[in-house]
Amino acid sequence: MARITRRTILKLSGAGAVAARTGGLAAILATGRAPAFAQTKALHCLRWVDFVPASDQLLKGQITEECQKAIGIKLEVETINANDIQARITSSIQSGTGPDIIMTLNNWPQLYAQSCADVGDIADELGKAQGGFYDVCKVVSTVDGKWIGVPWCVGGGLVAYRKSWLAEVGFDGKFPATWDQFRTAGQKLKKAGRPYGQTAGHTFGDAPGWWYPYLWSWGGKEVEADGKTVVLDSKETLESVKFAVPLWKETMDEGGLAWDDTNNNRAFLSGTISATNNGASIYLEAKKKPDTYKTEKGTPMKDDILHAGIPAGPGGQFNIPGPFTNLLMKYSNNQAAPKQSLRWISSKEIFDKWFVSQQGYTAGPTKVWENHQVWNVDPVLAPFKQIPVTGRLAGYAGPPNQRAAEVQTKYIVVDMYAKAIQGMPPADAVKWAHGEMVKVYSA
Repeated sequence: MARITRRTILKLSGAGAVAARTGGLAAILATGRAPAFAQTKALHCLRWVDFVPASDQLLKGQITEECQKAIGIKLEVETINANDIQARITSSIQSGTGPDIIMTLNNWPQLYAQSCADVGDIADELGKAQGGFYDVCKVVSTVDGKWIGVPWCVGGGLVAYRKSWLAEVGFDGKFPATWDQFRTAGQKLKKAGRPYGQTAGHTFGDAPGWWYPYLWSWGGKEVEADGKTVVLDSKETLESVKFAVPLWKETMDEGGLAWDDTNNNRAFLSGTISATNNGASIYLEAKKKPDTYKTEKGTPMKDDILHAGIPAGPGGQFNIPGPFTNLLMKYSNNQAAPKQSLRWISSKEIFDKWFVSQQGYTAGPTKVWENHQVWNVDPVLAPFKQIPVTGRLAGYAGPPNQRAAEVQTKYIVVDMYAKAIQGMPPADAVKWAHGEMVKVYSA
């Protein structure tokens, strides 16, 4: 056996170095992958628990694995209840440590603008490549022309309803178009033990998703177009509150005062409510488990579900889109890696996989997704395609800025109706909400 000397080791090391610089390096580059000995970067990403479980499974599984192989970044995806996200953001900012990337909802990015990194290079690139962002995405993701977040998708609610039950009370093949019709149908449905179901509680999606469009449909608004002058205390707002009180008592499941975004899903699927404003998750769950969720006649419930916009009032008919935005936090130690992962995961090829898994629960953030084949698969889900272009955002008639986000986060509009439903005189409820809003806009 030959004796291995220090000189031999040095020669072998030198030969290895030459190989790495020549054929070895060429072989590595040819694979398109990072060298096996390179250190994998790990990023902590915080998101909501998706109402489409398949999307979370895809993100935590296949997409995470592909990200590590493609760009050498391991995405550690944590999912929590959406109502808990804002508390996590606040604590992370205060401590200067936490998730590198946080997915936010609605106009929340406006609240944390000073703590977000500039991601304009990514947003500009994605917008140009994918037909431009929807206005609702851009306006919540920018401050003074600076991109503070990368738009991810757009959610929103439509009324899911049992078409056979509505037909039994005179609305065959259609949903009540006005509030008077909605009230009349609801009175009959509740007497039959099939009330509507809405929340008037402190929950991120379904509460503002119902009460803001309801306010606008009566002609009410929060502020003037100047974004400063609070005008909530108006004849139109008062009329909306006066009507809301009997509407609630005569047509709704009154337990909705304490509901979060999951209660109405469970109530609908259990057959205890006839209609509720919601995302597409109720229908998707019924569609996924046709043998579990059935009508009183034993047929699959999925075949008895349709979607419609909330009724129109004297001020028109509206919805409130729910943009989802990924924020890169300034406290993140390595800004380059999170940017690289955001660019990769938002690319058309990768996002397409996640978008397909949503089945129409959300729309894409850019206009290129309007023509995606997913919208042709199921006509029951097709109406959700229009959510990004048919609504308003909180803060109307002003911009959905930080003050509008604070008002929404404090549930001032929602509480105005909840207080009246619980017995406060409508005029007092309106004055209370107006006063609370003035505090926010004058701060």
